[in-house]
Amino acid sequence: MRRIPFILIGFVLVLSSCINRSSGKEMKEETPDIQQQDDFKVIAYWTGSDKEIAPNKIKQLDQIIYSFLHLNENRLAVLEKDAKYLKYLVSQKEINSDLKVLVALGGWGGCETCSEVFSTEKGRKEFAVSVKEILLENDLDGIDLDWEYPAISGYQGHLFQPEDRQNFTLLVKELRDILGPDYVISFAAGGFRKYLENSIEWSKVMPMVDHVNLMSYDMVGGGSTSTGHHTALLSTKEQNRSADEAIQYLDSVGVSKDKIVIGAAFYARVFEQVKDASNGLNQPGRFKEAILYKDLDAYIKSSAGFEYFWDSEAQAPYIYNAENGIFITYDDSLSVSKKTSYALKNNLGGIMFWQLSGDKPEGLLEVISAEVNNSKN
Repeated sequence: MRRIPFILIGFVLVLSSCINRSSGKEMKEETPDIQQQDDFKVIAYWTGSDKEIAPNKIKQLDQIIYSFLHLNENRLAVLEKDAKYLKYLVSQKEINSDLKVLVALGGWGGCETCSEVFSTEKGRKEFAVSVKEILLENDLDGIDLDWEYPAISGYQGHLFQPEDRQNFTLLVKELRDILGPDYVISFAAGGFRKYLENSIEWSKVMPMVDHVNLMSYDMVGGGSTSTGHHTALLSTKEQNRSADEAIQYLDSVGVSKDKIVIGAAFYARVFEQVKDASNGLNQPGRFKEAILYKDLDAYIKSSAGFEYFWDSEAQAPYIYNAENGIFITYDDSLSVSKKTSYALKNNLGGIMFWQLSGDKPEGLLEVISAEVNNSKN
């Protein structure tokens, strides 16, 4: 574990990008084959904003997913504000003609009736028909399903039932039958073992979708009573949950790695009342709030005593303030560089992130692009 005063972070991150920090645990770190840029997707989730997206950001993306649309009875609904944002995103193809614009269903707390609606053939068909209508009317390229979660507990109070697992397969089949082969169908998957083992029939679903967006973040979430890395690349002896652990599981059940898209977090999770031991890592604490990556510098400067640490085993940064008992887990330029390199070396389908509005003008997306561009040399 490396302890670094926070004022030295910028220098350390620049220097660290030139240093090989192999932990020896990264899956197939020695593999020389690199995923070519033409096949490697960079995908952004975007929640909508009246502030325009910088053209240089748009040029770096392969997909942008508008988040979120929700169900109205059995149909996917587009509200007035949604239509405005979708029109704006489609207009960005003038800047990047290869950009694909998708819509996402659901999100955390946004799929209250999904289990009920998708439990019937009628519900699935009416939903799929409405999706095609929306894609055609708005000149869109596909849909991302973000049902949190089929067959296991997710948002408090939302229905879940064992048959959700099979119904999700039937839902994807209905979508593919109605949309045909040319539209993108993807889904956001929880990065934890309970979801991976219980929510999806992987061998049946993956042949019908373009890829899965692995939410390899929130692995230490709002309900956690102890700190940890919410978006670790590699597992440690204290924390098994990691992007690598989830990807190795998917590989073990036959999911093609070129259909797995790793996830990065453009936001931090803050815990309070954290004991001053082990620099706050893996200590009892209470979730306080989430902070966008672009706002983190100001948050840190608002109070003295924050120190930066790099966990070389997890390949993840964290920040701790012993005096205030504040612990921050997040992705930074070094960890995002490591994730992108990992995805390329392991021939994954790409990297996605939640969410675009959380980035700085010259931020984490630029780190991703640099790694992708370097892979061609």
